Amino acid sequence: MNADQILTEIREANLSYLMLAQSLIRADKEQALFRLGVSEESAAMIALLTPAQMMKIASGNTLLCKFRIDDDLVWGLLTNHGKGAANDTTSRLHASILLAGRHQEAA
Repeated sequence: MNADQILTEIREANLSYLMLAQSLIRADKEQALFRLGVSEESAAMIALLTPAQMMKIASGNTLLCKFRIDDDLVWGLLTNHGKGAANDTTSRLHASILLAGRHQEAA
């Protein structure tokens, strides 16, 4: 993949992310804040973006979204290598609880 292809992929990812974020915020703001990991101020701004503004923001060369998982514990719970389906559900629930706690701390 060359540099132009990477920039095109970033722009497409940014636009998809903004469209999804705006849709989530408009449908259920509280759940969107948790799922997106953004502040109320950012959510309010995203909700009001016009299509032209979203295209302009998305056209940058930096990804707008980022991984919220930054430690081995949560990655381990989510990847759950070699475990059964029942344990997979429990691990994902545990990871969600940890991420929800971090969202509350950040808010």
